[in-house]
Amino acid sequence: GKMAQDMTEKELLKMELDQLKKEVKNERQMVSKTGKEIKEYVESMAGEDPLLKGVPEDKNPFKEKGGCTIS
Repeated sequence: GKMAQDMTEKELLKMELDQLKKEVKNERQMVSKTGKEIKEYVESMAGEDPLLKGVPEDKNPFKEKGGCTIS
């Protein structure tokens, strides 16, 4: 696609209209309801979250495999 600065006003408006047509189909819900659901989900998964509990050394694919020695 073209960069936004290279588009005519008509093309930009058409792009915005297409986006709004997609968004209007989204089911809307109150943030007070979904926020609570998201919080409950995150808390229920916390025990499995590697960002919270860390990654065991033997299962860490990014762990240094070994050092090098300069003699």
